[in-house]
Amino acid sequence: MAVSPELLEILVCPACKDVPVVLVNHDTGLRCSRCRRVYPIKDDIPVMLIDEAAIEPSPAGA
Repeated sequence: MAVSPELLEILVCPACKDVPVVLVNHDTGLRCSRCRRVYPIKDDIPVMLIDEAAIEPSPAGA
């Protein structure tokens, strides 16, 4: 069972406070487009803790 669409509609990045997160990495993480943090999903539960997030590197040339 994946994260429900209803939950995805209300989840925002806890670091940025107002940026919605989107599913990434074959539905194993939630990514913020502003700060590039990827929050893990463990046992179908989003772990929305800043300390648990990984920061994706900037795209090349950005």
